[in-house]
Amino acid sequence: MSMTDLLSAEDIKKAVGAFTAVDSFDYKKFFQMVGLKKKSPDDIKKVFHILDKDKSGFIEEDELGFILKGFYPDARDLSVTETKMLMAAGDKNGDGKIDVDEFFSLVAES
Repeated sequence: MSMTDLLSAEDIKKAVGAFTAVDSFDYKKFFQMVGLKKKSPDDIKKVFHILDKDKSGFIEEDELGFILKGFYPDARDLSVTETKMLMAAGDKNGDGKIDVDEFFSLVAES
């Protein structure tokens, strides 16, 4: 399954394009722009599993740095600052990774 099976390719491209500048990434705006906020819990879970590249059941910090590429392969990597900010926002239990429930919370906050 690919991201474009769940979300509009056009919406993804626009969202990725809106955050091309380093340190401009805003996950709340990004999730809104790609249409993730309007998706069913099942679809949000599918997106989580696409982003969980190593299939560990978590999105770790190294995977988080490549989150935009999970949506659009030619996207840029997040900066260290952006990655740490996103991890701080998403890692509710402080274990250094984002599980599916924490991902749902991130999407719900957007």
